[in-house]
Amino acid sequence: MTIPESTTCVIAGGGPAGVMLGVLLSRAGIDVTVLEKHADFLRDFRGDTVHVSTQRVLDDMGLAARFAQLPRQDLDNLGGTGNRRWLGRGRSERRTAIVPQWEFLDLLATAGAAEPTFRLVHNVEVVRPLQHDGRVVGVQYRGPDGAFRQLRADLTVACDGRSSTLRSAMSVVPRSFDVPMDIWWFRLPRHPDDPAELSGVAHIDRRCVTTNRGDYYQIGLQIPKGQDAALRARGIDALQRDIATLIPCMADRVGELTSFEEVKLLDVQMNRLRRWYGKGILFIGDAAHAMSPAGGIGINLAIADAVAAARILAPPLRTGKLSTRHLARIQLRRTLPTVIVQTVQGMLHARIVANRNSDPRSDRRRSRLTEMLGRNPLVQAVFGLIITVGPFSERAPEFARR
Repeated sequence: MTIPESTTCVIAGGGPAGVMLGVLLSRAGIDVTVLEKHADFLRDFRGDTVHVSTQRVLDDMGLAARFAQLPRQDLDNLGGTGNRRWLGRGRSERRTAIVPQWEFLDLLATAGAAEPTFRLVHNVEVVRPLQHDGRVVGVQYRGPDGAFRQLRADLTVACDGRSSTLRSAMSVVPRSFDVPMDIWWFRLPRHPDDPAELSGVAHIDRRCVTTNRGDYYQIGLQIPKGQDAALRARGIDALQRDIATLIPCMADRVGELTSFEEVKLLDVQMNRLRRWYGKGILFIGDAAHAMSPAGGIGINLAIADAVAAARILAPPLRTGKLSTRHLARIQLRRTLPTVIVQTVQGMLHARIVANRNSDPRSDRRRSRLTEMLGRNPLVQAVFGLIITVGPFSERAPEFARR
């Protein structure tokens, strides 16, 4: 697809926030160009937990029927010995669904392709913002042929993730919060006679999650923060033994994991920007606030950012009267939900540390709030609603409904 020399809104990054924002703005008749550096959406280890809040937005957009046809696993609860039913269902008939992110993004991209002002271009890497008189006026990018070009825009939106190129280029540094773990991601084969509790998503001993991908499991194993190199030095045999101990039914296939080249590290981060915008530029999704994988909320919070942004941005972009005040309104609207969810995730992290240090002395040091999270059904229900439905959840604006 040909990239024009100018557009009304350029979006860096074709993840959930970027594609959703592009689709919503295009339904308002705004010229949008989404630049995605990869050739497609097919990447294994990405967030794929689609909560009730996001499903409601898809309903509003007329995409519910198509979403229902995607490969998915609806969750009543999370099985295994680390069962936490409150993560599965909010106060709604809908259920949290596990959907491969590439399928979800293809759904949105297809919806966008139906709009004449929507443009999604793959194999294009945004390398820096264009600036003029202290204002961002577009981006410089490297195209599929390796050549550098410019795309000017009234608004630039950074949806390029927790390692945002645009954020780094503008020397914007988020405030970071401590997290107790990183995640190792890898695959193991799935057998037809595997236990029923592994048929969807199962948490094993609170350290390991297995996601059914049809003929294989995507497995996420918690490791202590910053211990990747030391644990790899033990050798692949040690990891094979750990898996066989945690998931005995997989002991017969751990030999399929032959090298640490097959084990990907997710450097878990939790942070947020103090200011999500500048003159001509807006940061949303992970570029504004990286989330822990605890609760599978990241993709849903990013979608909510995009919906709120579209609602606020569409009128001034249509009239050519966009100001920094509009960008500030987006941060004002989305900061409190972000803070609430990150606070909940911090409590889940405290639970992880408490379970890791399960000697009597550490048990006595657990906070009263952490104990409530673990034992009080009412608190569990409230936390479940925060995770699955979301605080101050967003609904698609009228111009985007079908």
